[in-house]
Amino acid sequence: MHSGLFAPIAARLAERFRVLLVDLPGHGRSAPLAPYTLEALAAAVAEAVRRAGGEPPLTVLGWSLGGAVALQWAASEPGPVARLVLVATTPCFVARTDWPRAMSAATLRKFGDELSVSYRLTLQRFVALQAAGGDEPREALAALRSQLFVRGEPSPATLREALACLEAIDLRSRVAAIAQPATVIAGERDVLVPPAASAWLARTLPRASFHLLRRSAHAPFLSHPQAFLAALDDEH
Repeated sequence: MHSGLFAPIAARLAERFRVLLVDLPGHGRSAPLAPYTLEALAAAVAEAVRRAGGEPPLTVLGWSLGGAVALQWAASEPGPVARLVLVATTPCFVARTDWPRAMSAATLRKFGDELSVSYRLTLQRFVALQAAGGDEPREALAALRSQLFVRGEPSPATLREALACLEAIDLRSRVAAIAQPATVIAGERDVLVPPAASAWLARTLPRASFHLLRRSAHAPFLSHPQAFLAALDDEH
């Protein structure tokens, strides 16, 4: 997807911060990237922020894959990153023998197959699930649908590469060394990033707080904006 989905809360954040919205490479208005690895994504996002005039100290907010990008950025180039806000974020998206707090590889691949067959229909179903149970579900769903395709669609190659990147991510061994203050926000009903994974992340980061938003799924900033903004005020 793309950073335009943050529009409903971006205006609120802009009352207190200078806000830079970045599309991940190959999505929205950003050019494709090769190789499509987490390290390359973090470097590309850091460069995009620099080109846009973003100056330290930076608060880096990442959602889902963007959260993993934020963790990678903080680990590999900690200087500019003063604080992390990690939304529906996990250090490892796919279950492994020693990591049950994740979806199975088969589930991720099925999602990829559905995207390749019908990208628009799959995303529309996806966002409907993320808006369910929210404070204002109809309004949240309408906002999501209005923004979803305004920046076009990623190429099939980008979708394949992004899903392969998700499957390969495993930052567990690096988390304990990430020293920046972090706010970890999880949705109680998130089935893509189980809350247990975000809770582990918050426990393992040296300076993190954990916020579980009740009845929320994978996009709590859209389904529960007031609770989400309140969690952002938990600064260290």
